[in-house]
Amino acid sequence: MMDQDLVDEIEYMKDLLTKSGFFDVDEIIEILEDQFIEYDIDFSKEDISLNNFDNVNFNKLETIFKALAKENIVAIHNCGYDLPEGVADAFELYVHLKNNKYNPEGFCFYTFEDVEEAIFDEKLKITFGDFEDSEDNALEIGKTVNDYLSKDFTIQWDGTTNNQIELVSFKWDKSFDSQKEYEIEGAYDIFVKG
Repeated sequence: MMDQDLVDEIEYMKDLLTKSGFFDVDEIIEILEDQFIEYDIDFSKEDISLNNFDNVNFNKLETIFKALAKENIVAIHNCGYDLPEGVADAFELYVHLKNNKYNPEGFCFYTFEDVEEAIFDEKLKITFGDFEDSEDNALEIGKTVNDYLSKDFTIQWDGTTNNQIELVSFKWDKSFDSQKEYEIEGAYDIFVKG
């Protein structure tokens, strides 16, 4: 018999993973098994149904991320679990692009932690930067990202490289789409193919 804290934690993770819209049922089961491996729980019998959100806000975000690629900014959905992992993934993608003769100037992304905050607190943080460690270039990238996002969303940003751009009152509404690739693979394809 599982204790209530564990049951609650599993329910929270299941809720988060389904609401994120990034994973199919098999992937959710696999993530839950990894997350709770020490408990030896059979998640294959869990009742997991994917959300049926309307994608209104997510479609706008996706359109903006595609437009940023045309500005030579790599824009990555669900990039790593947290900020350090997100930055590492962005630089990994940069290496792949450079090796294939592309020369992106900068990046923006949000992590899975940011998705979690968007789902439960209705704000989405967007991290941005450049690949040359130039404060001036990073600020220009931030301004470009901010300009694009502020056309469709309410933004909070102090105009510096010290803080992320925050979409406030942002309702996360992505539903799962098996036809689309996200993370760094999806960002690579959009940057290269437009």
